Amino acid sequence: MILFANARIFDGSGAAPFAGELLVEGNRIGNIARSGDTPIPRSNALVIDCAGATLMPGLIEAHAHLSWPSSVERFVPGMSLPPDDLVLNTARNARILLDHGFTGAYSGGALGKTLEVTLKACIDSGGLPGPRLIASSIEREPSAEGALDAGSVADHGKGPQALREFVKSCAAIGAKSVKFLLSGESALKPGASMQLMYTAEEIQAAGEQARESNVWLTGHAHAAEAVKQGVRNGFRILYHCTYADAEALDLVAARKDDIFIAPSIGIVQATLDATPPPHFDMSHMKTDAATVLEHQRKLVPELRKRGLRILPGGDYGFPFNPNGRNARDLELFVRYLGFTPTEALVAATKLGGELMGMERELGQIKAGYLADLLLVKGDPTVDVSLLQDRNNLIAIMKDGKFHKSPALHR
Repeated sequence: MILFANARIFDGSGAAPFAGELLVEGNRIGNIARSGDTPIPRSNALVIDCAGATLMPGLIEAHAHLSWPSSVERFVPGMSLPPDDLVLNTARNARILLDHGFTGAYSGGALGKTLEVTLKACIDSGGLPGPRLIASSIEREPSAEGALDAGSVADHGKGPQALREFVKSCAAIGAKSVKFLLSGESALKPGASMQLMYTAEEIQAAGEQARESNVWLTGHAHAAEAVKQGVRNGFRILYHCTYADAEALDLVAARKDDIFIAPSIGIVQATLDATPPPHFDMSHMKTDAATVLEHQRKLVPELRKRGLRILPGGDYGFPFNPNGRNARDLELFVRYLGFTPTEALVAATKLGGELMGMERELGQIKAGYLADLLLVKGDPTVDVSLLQDRNNLIAIMKDGKFHKSPALHR
Protein backbone atom coordinates (compact mmCIF):
# COMPACT_ATOMS: atom_id res chain seq x y z
CA MET A 1 0.00 0.00 0.00
CA ILE A 2 1.12 3.55 -0.73
CA LEU A 3 -0.22 6.58 1.11
CA PHE A 4 0.07 10.04 -0.41
CA ALA A 5 -0.10 12.43 2.56
CA ASN A 6 -0.20 16.22 2.77
CA ALA A 7 -1.35 16.59 -0.84
CA ARG A 8 -3.36 19.15 -2.76
CA ILE A 9 -5.79 16.82 -4.56
CA PHE A 10 -7.34 17.70 -7.91
CA ASP A 11 -9.79 14.89 -8.56
CA GLY A 12 -10.48 15.51 -12.26
CA SER A 13 -14.15 16.36 -11.78
CA GLY A 14 -13.67 20.09 -12.14
CA ALA A 15 -14.09 20.80 -8.44
CA ALA A 16 -11.49 22.95 -6.69
CA PRO A 17 -8.46 21.11 -5.30
CA PHE A 18 -8.61 20.16 -1.64
CA ALA A 19 -6.03 19.32 0.99
CA GLY A 20 -6.03 15.65 1.86
CA GLU A 21 -4.47 12.22 1.55
CA LEU A 22 -5.00 9.16 -0.59
CA LEU A 23 -4.29 5.46 -0.20
CA VAL A 24 -3.36 3.21 -3.13
CA GLU A 25 -4.13 -0.48 -2.63
CA GLY A 26 -2.85 -2.73 -5.38
CA ASN A 27 -3.64 -1.00 -8.69
CA ARG A 28 -6.65 0.91 -7.35
CA ILE A 29 -7.37 4.00 -5.31
CA GLY A 30 -8.55 3.02 -1.84
CA ASN A 31 -9.47 5.59 0.76
CA ILE A 32 -9.44 9.36 0.20
CA ALA A 33 -9.57 11.70 3.18
CA ARG A 34 -9.87 15.47 3.27
CA SER A 35 -7.94 17.56 5.71
CA GLY A 36 -9.86 17.49 8.98
CA ASP A 37 -11.36 14.05 8.32
CA THR A 38 -10.22 10.99 10.23
CA PRO A 39 -6.71 10.22 8.91
CA ILE A 40 -6.24 7.10 6.81
CA PRO A 41 -4.53 4.33 8.83
CA ARG A 42 -0.83 4.18 7.98
CA SER A 43 0.05 0.69 9.13
CA ASN A 44 1.84 -1.34 6.44
CA ALA A 45 1.77 1.61 4.01
CA LEU A 46 4.65 3.40 2.33
CA VAL A 47 3.97 7.05 3.19
CA ILE A 48 4.82 9.72 0.61
CA ASP A 49 4.84 13.25 2.04
CA CYS A 50 3.60 15.37 -0.86
CA ALA A 51 4.52 18.61 0.93
CA GLY A 52 1.53 20.37 -0.62
CA ALA A 53 2.20 19.28 -4.20
CA THR A 54 -0.78 18.55 -6.45
CA LEU A 55 -1.95 14.96 -6.76
CA MET A 56 -4.08 14.50 -9.88
CA PRO A 57 -5.17 11.87 -12.42
CA GLY A 58 -2.74 10.97 -15.17
CA LEU A 59 -3.16 12.79 -18.47
CA ILE A 60 -4.75 11.10 -21.48
CA GLU A 61 -3.73 11.90 -25.06
CA ALA A 62 -6.71 11.81 -27.42
CA HIS A 63 -4.77 11.97 -30.70
CA ALA A 64 -1.69 9.83 -30.22
CA HIS A 65 0.75 8.97 -32.99
CA LEU A 66 3.36 6.91 -31.19
CA SER A 67 4.89 5.74 -34.45
CA TRP A 68 5.25 9.26 -35.86
CA PRO A 69 9.05 9.44 -35.65
CA SER A 70 10.10 12.70 -33.99
CA SER A 71 10.22 13.20 -30.24
CA VAL A 72 11.72 15.60 -27.76
CA GLU A 73 14.60 13.12 -27.55
CA ARG A 74 15.11 12.51 -31.25
CA PHE A 75 14.58 14.71 -34.30
CA VAL A 76 13.76 12.80 -37.49
CA PRO A 77 13.68 14.97 -40.64
CA GLY A 78 10.80 13.17 -42.27
CA MET A 79 8.01 10.68 -41.63
CA SER A 80 9.64 7.33 -42.38
CA LEU A 81 12.24 5.10 -40.81
CA PRO A 82 13.67 1.67 -41.66
CA PRO A 83 11.35 -1.05 -40.29
CA ASP A 84 13.48 -2.11 -37.31
CA ASP A 85 14.16 1.50 -36.34
CA LEU A 86 10.46 2.34 -36.63
CA VAL A 87 9.52 -0.44 -34.19
CA LEU A 88 12.11 0.53 -31.59
CA ASN A 89 11.43 4.23 -32.01
CA THR A 90 7.70 3.66 -31.46
CA ALA A 91 8.46 1.87 -28.20
CA ARG A 92 10.69 4.77 -27.24
CA ASN A 93 7.90 7.24 -27.94
CA ALA A 94 5.54 5.26 -25.73
CA ARG A 95 8.00 5.60 -22.86
CA ILE A 96 8.45 9.31 -23.62
CA LEU A 97 4.71 9.91 -23.44
CA LEU A 98 4.58 8.23 -20.03
CA ASP A 99 7.66 10.20 -18.93
CA HIS A 100 5.66 13.36 -19.59
CA GLY A 101 2.67 12.36 -17.50
CA PHE A 102 0.43 10.73 -20.11
CA THR A 103 -0.75 7.49 -18.58
CA GLY A 104 -3.32 6.88 -21.31
CA ALA A 105 -3.43 7.34 -25.09
CA TYR A 106 -6.05 6.91 -27.79
CA SER A 107 -4.37 6.29 -31.12
CA GLY A 108 -5.02 8.42 -34.17
CA GLY A 109 -3.25 5.99 -36.48
CA ALA A 110 0.03 4.16 -36.92
CA LEU A 111 2.70 3.75 -39.59
CA GLY A 112 2.44 -0.03 -39.48
CA LYS A 113 -0.55 -2.36 -39.59
CA THR A 114 0.22 -4.41 -36.47
CA LEU A 115 2.75 -2.10 -34.82
CA GLU A 116 0.55 -0.61 -32.10
CA VAL A 117 -1.29 -3.83 -31.37
CA THR A 118 2.04 -5.51 -30.66
CA LEU A 119 3.22 -2.51 -28.66
CA LYS A 120 0.07 -2.55 -26.53
CA ALA A 121 0.55 -6.24 -25.74
CA CYS A 122 4.12 -5.55 -24.62
CA ILE A 123 3.05 -2.60 -22.45
CA ASP A 124 0.14 -4.49 -20.91
CA SER A 125 2.37 -7.44 -20.04
CA GLY A 126 4.87 -5.19 -18.28
CA GLY A 127 7.54 -5.72 -20.89
CA LEU A 128 7.78 -2.07 -21.93
CA PRO A 129 6.94 1.24 -20.26
CA GLY A 130 4.12 3.16 -21.87
CA PRO A 131 0.60 4.48 -21.47
CA ARG A 132 -2.64 2.55 -21.52
CA LEU A 133 -3.26 2.36 -25.23
CA ILE A 134 -6.28 2.19 -27.48
CA ALA A 135 -4.36 0.76 -30.41
CA SER A 136 -4.96 1.56 -34.04
CA SER A 137 -3.77 0.13 -37.31
CA ILE A 138 -2.44 2.02 -40.30
CA GLU A 139 -4.47 5.07 -41.29
CA ARG A 140 -6.73 4.30 -44.21
CA GLU A 141 -6.16 6.58 -47.17
CA PRO A 142 -7.86 5.92 -50.50
CA SER A 143 -5.70 5.50 -53.57
CA ALA A 144 -5.84 9.16 -54.55
CA GLU A 145 -2.86 11.38 -55.25
CA GLY A 146 -1.43 11.58 -51.75
CA ALA A 147 -4.19 13.67 -50.19
CA LEU A 148 -2.56 13.02 -46.84
CA ASP A 149 0.67 11.09 -46.95
CA ALA A 150 1.76 10.70 -43.33
CA GLY A 151 4.10 7.92 -44.27
CA SER A 152 4.23 4.91 -46.53
CA VAL A 153 0.74 3.42 -46.62
CA ALA A 154 -0.60 0.40 -48.40
CA ASP A 155 -2.69 0.91 -51.52
CA HIS A 156 -6.30 0.42 -50.52
CA GLY A 157 -9.10 -0.61 -52.82
CA LYS A 158 -12.23 1.38 -53.54
CA GLY A 159 -15.90 0.68 -52.90
CA PRO A 160 -18.01 -0.30 -49.90
CA GLN A 161 -16.75 -3.88 -49.76
CA ALA A 162 -13.12 -2.76 -49.68
CA LEU A 163 -13.86 -0.57 -46.68
CA ARG A 164 -15.68 -3.40 -44.94
CA GLU A 165 -12.67 -5.64 -45.48
CA PHE A 166 -10.33 -3.01 -44.08
CA VAL A 167 -12.36 -2.63 -40.89
CA LYS A 168 -12.62 -6.41 -40.52
CA SER A 169 -8.87 -6.83 -40.98
CA CYS A 170 -8.12 -4.21 -38.32
CA ALA A 171 -10.47 -5.89 -35.87
CA ALA A 172 -8.93 -9.29 -36.65
CA ILE A 173 -5.45 -8.16 -35.60
CA GLY A 174 -6.75 -6.58 -32.38
CA ALA A 175 -6.94 -2.89 -33.25
CA LYS A 176 -9.71 -1.11 -31.35
CA SER A 177 -9.48 2.24 -33.17
CA VAL A 178 -9.79 2.30 -36.97
CA LYS A 179 -8.69 5.58 -38.54
CA PHE A 180 -10.09 7.03 -41.75
CA LEU A 181 -8.98 10.16 -43.56
CA LEU A 182 -12.44 11.49 -44.36
CA SER A 183 -11.02 14.69 -45.84
CA GLY A 184 -7.68 15.68 -47.21
CA GLU A 185 -5.19 18.03 -45.54
CA SER A 186 -4.47 21.46 -47.00
CA ALA A 187 -1.25 21.79 -45.01
CA LEU A 188 0.18 19.06 -47.23
CA LYS A 189 -1.75 19.70 -50.42
CA PRO A 190 -3.37 23.13 -50.90
CA GLY A 191 -7.15 22.88 -50.98
CA ALA A 192 -7.26 19.23 -49.91
CA SER A 193 -9.00 19.91 -46.59
CA MET A 194 -12.19 20.63 -48.50
CA GLN A 195 -12.05 17.39 -50.47
CA LEU A 196 -13.89 14.21 -49.46
CA MET A 197 -11.85 11.04 -49.61
CA TYR A 198 -14.75 8.57 -49.69
CA THR A 199 -18.28 8.26 -51.00
CA ALA A 200 -21.26 8.21 -48.66
CA GLU A 201 -21.78 4.52 -49.49
CA GLU A 202 -18.20 3.64 -48.58
CA ILE A 203 -18.32 5.31 -45.17
CA GLN A 204 -21.74 3.85 -44.48
CA ALA A 205 -20.27 0.39 -45.11
CA ALA A 206 -17.35 1.17 -42.77
CA GLY A 207 -19.76 2.25 -40.04
CA GLU A 208 -21.87 -0.87 -40.39
CA GLN A 209 -18.82 -3.12 -40.27
CA ALA A 210 -17.39 -1.30 -37.26
CA ARG A 211 -20.54 -2.03 -35.30
CA GLU A 212 -20.43 -5.67 -36.37
CA SER A 213 -16.73 -5.96 -35.50
CA ASN A 214 -17.00 -3.99 -32.23
CA VAL A 215 -14.35 -1.43 -33.09
CA TRP A 216 -14.35 2.37 -32.91
CA LEU A 217 -14.01 4.61 -35.93
CA THR A 218 -11.73 7.63 -35.80
CA GLY A 219 -11.84 10.36 -38.42
CA HIS A 220 -9.58 13.08 -39.79
CA ALA A 221 -12.21 15.59 -40.96
CA HIS A 222 -11.75 19.23 -41.94
CA ALA A 223 -14.53 19.69 -44.51
CA ALA A 224 -18.11 20.16 -43.33
CA GLU A 225 -19.27 17.19 -45.41
CA ALA A 226 -16.51 15.02 -43.95
CA VAL A 227 -17.73 15.89 -40.45
CA LYS A 228 -21.26 14.95 -41.48
CA GLN A 229 -20.06 11.62 -42.87
CA GLY A 230 -18.40 10.81 -39.58
CA VAL A 231 -21.35 11.81 -37.43
CA ARG A 232 -23.92 9.97 -39.54
CA ASN A 233 -21.92 6.75 -39.49
CA GLY A 234 -21.12 6.46 -35.82
CA PHE A 235 -17.51 7.67 -35.61
CA ARG A 236 -16.37 7.83 -32.00
CA ILE A 237 -14.00 10.76 -32.38
CA LEU A 238 -13.45 13.34 -35.09
CA TYR A 239 -10.27 15.37 -35.36
CA HIS A 240 -10.15 18.99 -36.55
CA CYS A 241 -13.76 19.64 -37.80
CA THR A 242 -12.40 22.99 -38.97
CA TYR A 243 -15.02 23.94 -41.54
CA ALA A 244 -18.10 22.46 -39.85
CA ASP A 245 -21.20 24.38 -40.99
CA ALA A 246 -24.55 24.88 -39.23
CA GLU A 247 -25.88 21.49 -40.35
CA ALA A 248 -22.73 19.73 -39.16
CA LEU A 249 -22.97 21.48 -35.80
CA ASP A 250 -26.58 20.36 -35.40
CA LEU A 251 -25.71 16.78 -36.31
CA VAL A 252 -22.77 16.67 -33.91
CA ALA A 253 -24.84 18.18 -31.10
CA ALA A 254 -27.49 15.49 -31.55
CA ARG A 255 -24.80 12.89 -30.81
CA LYS A 256 -23.07 14.77 -27.98
CA ASP A 257 -23.37 11.82 -25.60
CA ASP A 258 -21.45 9.38 -27.79
CA ILE A 259 -19.01 11.42 -29.84
CA PHE A 260 -15.81 13.31 -29.05
CA ILE A 261 -14.07 16.17 -30.85
CA ALA A 262 -10.33 16.91 -30.76
CA PRO A 263 -9.43 20.11 -32.63
CA SER A 264 -5.72 19.21 -32.74
CA ILE A 265 -4.57 22.70 -31.90
CA GLY A 266 -1.00 21.61 -31.13
CA ILE A 267 -0.05 20.96 -34.74
CA VAL A 268 -1.51 24.33 -35.74
CA GLN A 269 0.61 26.22 -33.22
CA ALA A 270 3.68 24.16 -34.06
CA THR A 271 3.29 25.01 -37.74
CA LEU A 272 3.03 28.71 -36.96
CA ASP A 273 6.10 28.52 -34.70
CA ALA A 274 8.24 26.38 -37.01
CA THR A 275 11.51 27.79 -38.36
CA PRO A 276 12.39 25.43 -41.22
CA PRO A 277 15.75 25.41 -43.01
CA PRO A 278 16.01 27.70 -46.06
CA HIS A 279 15.49 24.88 -48.54
CA PHE A 280 12.13 23.88 -47.01
CA ASP A 281 9.26 26.23 -47.83
CA MET A 282 6.48 26.10 -45.22
CA SER A 283 4.77 29.31 -46.31
CA HIS A 284 1.60 27.59 -47.58
CA MET A 285 1.46 25.46 -44.41
CA LYS A 286 1.73 28.55 -42.22
CA THR A 287 -0.99 30.33 -44.18
CA ASP A 288 -3.26 27.32 -43.80
CA ALA A 289 -2.47 27.04 -40.07
CA ALA A 290 -3.44 30.67 -39.51
CA THR A 291 -6.75 30.05 -41.28
CA VAL A 292 -7.41 26.89 -39.26
CA LEU A 293 -6.66 28.68 -35.99
CA GLU A 294 -9.08 31.47 -36.87
CA HIS A 295 -11.84 28.93 -37.54
CA GLN A 296 -11.10 26.85 -34.44
CA ARG A 297 -11.25 29.89 -32.16
CA LYS A 298 -14.86 30.35 -33.29
CA LEU A 299 -15.82 26.70 -33.69
CA VAL A 300 -14.73 25.24 -30.35
CA PRO A 301 -16.65 27.70 -28.12
CA GLU A 302 -19.77 26.99 -30.22
CA LEU A 303 -19.30 23.24 -29.83
CA ARG A 304 -18.88 23.67 -26.08
CA LYS A 305 -22.09 25.68 -25.86
CA ARG A 306 -23.84 22.72 -27.43
CA GLY A 307 -22.42 20.35 -24.83
CA LEU A 308 -19.77 18.60 -26.93
CA ARG A 309 -16.79 16.96 -25.26
CA ILE A 310 -13.65 18.67 -26.57
CA LEU A 311 -10.36 16.88 -25.92
CA PRO A 312 -6.70 17.85 -26.21
CA GLY A 313 -4.51 15.97 -28.64
CA GLY A 314 -2.44 17.86 -31.15
CA ASP A 315 -1.01 15.49 -33.78
CA TYR A 316 2.39 15.17 -32.08
CA GLY A 317 5.23 13.30 -33.75
CA PHE A 318 5.99 15.48 -36.75
CA PRO A 319 9.53 16.93 -36.94
CA PHE A 320 8.34 20.38 -35.80
CA ASN A 321 5.76 19.00 -33.31
CA PRO A 322 7.54 16.17 -31.48
CA ASN A 323 6.12 13.49 -29.21
CA GLY A 324 6.65 14.53 -25.60
CA ARG A 325 5.40 18.07 -26.13
CA ASN A 326 1.78 16.89 -25.83
CA ALA A 327 0.89 18.80 -22.66
CA ARG A 328 1.19 22.06 -24.58
CA ASP A 329 -2.31 21.43 -25.94
CA LEU A 330 -3.72 22.24 -22.50
CA GLU A 331 -2.11 25.67 -22.49
CA LEU A 332 -3.36 26.30 -26.04
CA PHE A 333 -6.90 25.39 -24.96
CA VAL A 334 -6.63 28.17 -22.40
CA ARG A 335 -4.90 30.66 -24.71
CA TYR A 336 -7.16 30.27 -27.73
CA LEU A 337 -10.29 28.23 -27.06
CA GLY A 338 -11.83 29.80 -23.95
CA PHE A 339 -10.97 27.08 -21.43
CA THR A 340 -9.91 27.77 -17.88
CA PRO A 341 -6.91 25.76 -16.63
CA THR A 342 -9.30 23.55 -14.65
CA GLU A 343 -11.49 22.92 -17.68
CA ALA A 344 -8.46 21.99 -19.75
CA LEU A 345 -7.38 19.54 -17.03
CA VAL A 346 -10.84 17.96 -16.94
CA ALA A 347 -10.66 17.51 -20.71
CA ALA A 348 -7.31 15.74 -20.39
CA THR A 349 -8.34 13.51 -17.48
CA LYS A 350 -12.05 12.86 -16.93
CA LEU A 351 -13.06 13.23 -20.57
CA GLY A 352 -10.02 11.24 -21.63
CA GLY A 353 -11.20 8.36 -19.44
CA GLU A 354 -14.57 8.54 -21.18
CA LEU A 355 -12.92 8.45 -24.61
CA MET A 356 -10.96 5.36 -23.58
CA GLY A 357 -14.26 3.67 -22.67
CA MET A 358 -13.17 3.50 -19.02
CA GLU A 359 -15.29 6.29 -17.53
CA ARG A 360 -16.09 4.27 -14.41
CA GLU A 361 -12.47 3.62 -13.51
CA LEU A 362 -10.13 6.08 -15.22
CA GLY A 363 -9.55 9.81 -15.40
CA GLN A 364 -10.66 10.80 -11.90
CA ILE A 365 -9.53 10.39 -8.34
CA LYS A 366 -12.27 8.30 -6.76
CA ALA A 367 -12.25 5.28 -4.51
CA GLY A 368 -12.06 2.15 -6.66
CA TYR A 369 -10.65 3.92 -9.72
CA LEU A 370 -7.37 2.82 -11.26
CA ALA A 371 -4.33 4.39 -9.63
CA ASP A 372 -2.99 6.36 -12.60
CA LEU A 373 -1.68 9.44 -10.81
CA LEU A 374 0.64 12.40 -11.14
CA LEU A 375 2.26 14.32 -8.31
CA VAL A 376 2.96 17.80 -9.64
CA LYS A 377 5.09 20.57 -8.23
CA GLY A 378 2.83 23.63 -8.06
CA ASP A 379 -0.85 24.01 -8.92
CA PRO A 380 -1.78 23.28 -12.55
CA THR A 381 -5.34 24.50 -11.91
CA VAL A 382 -3.74 27.95 -11.71
CA ASP A 383 -1.00 27.49 -14.33
CA VAL A 384 -1.61 24.53 -16.61
CA SER A 385 1.69 25.16 -18.41
CA LEU A 386 3.45 23.56 -15.42
CA LEU A 387 2.70 20.20 -16.99
CA GLN A 388 4.92 20.92 -19.98
CA ASP A 389 8.07 20.62 -17.86
CA ARG A 390 8.67 17.00 -16.90
CA ASN A 391 10.82 18.25 -14.02
CA ASN A 392 7.59 19.43 -12.38
CA LEU A 393 6.34 15.83 -12.33
CA ILE A 394 7.52 14.67 -8.93
CA ALA A 395 5.96 11.23 -9.37
CA ILE A 396 4.22 9.31 -12.15
CA MET A 397 2.14 6.28 -11.21
CA LYS A 398 0.38 3.93 -13.60
CA ASP A 399 -1.72 1.00 -12.44
CA GLY A 400 -0.56 1.47 -8.85
CA LYS A 401 3.15 1.28 -9.72
CA PHE A 402 5.63 4.12 -9.92
CA HIS A 403 6.99 4.84 -13.37
CA LYS A 404 8.77 7.75 -11.73
CA SER A 405 9.24 7.51 -7.98
CA PRO A 406 9.23 10.70 -5.89
CA ALA A 407 12.56 9.53 -4.47
CA LEU A 408 14.06 10.08 -7.95
CA HIS A 409 12.68 13.60 -8.36
CA ARG A 410 15.27 16.27 -9.00
